[in-house]
Amino acid sequence: MAQARTRKPSSAASKGAASVLIALLRGVNVGGQKRVPMTELRQLALDVGCQRAETYIQSGNLVVTVGLTPAVLEQRLEAAIAEHFGFTVEVIARTAAAFFDYAKVTPFPDAEAARPNLLLLGVAKQKLLPGAVAALMARAEGGERVAVAEGSLWFDFISGSGRSKLSPAVIDRAAGSTVTTRNWNTVRELAELARRQAELGA
Repeated sequence: MAQARTRKPSSAASKGAASVLIALLRGVNVGGQKRVPMTELRQLALDVGCQRAETYIQSGNLVVTVGLTPAVLEQRLEAAIAEHFGFTVEVIARTAAAFFDYAKVTPFPDAEAARPNLLLLGVAKQKLLPGAVAALMARAEGGERVAVAEGSLWFDFISGSGRSKLSPAVIDRAAGSTVTTRNWNTVRELAELARRQAELGA
């Protein structure tokens, strides 16, 4: 896990007080599709005004210090990725504080130790639709569980997500917007990266 070189952000990117945000890319580096090298992603983050940029593993997890709101960071990264790579990728950003809350405790504490790779956080692009959990539980099978905590979805894919009827398309429809998921281990690692970056200050 390397840290990209820092650069002074543009004045346009510096209007707000800098804070730590976590940006999640949807559907990159899966099955050879939409390849986004993390070194290039970190550089793009710096190019759009981030003061620091770190990534975690290859699935598009970016922790940055920046004077932008999550929504503006999403827009700038999406535009930069489209220009640089020639394909579109949806980006969903959250504050470090949100990830600290996600990493405290899940709705399914029994799954945290038993199957952390099958316990997934689902972060939606927009506010969740009312009834999202009910719609998803209507499709759940084999002991699968779905809940909402801190405004985001949690899934306990007790038998794995590969053959689950809770496909990405089904989840997106129930949520009302694009949802990207990360497992419990990744959630905790991103929260820790955000904590360390916040300690460095702006």
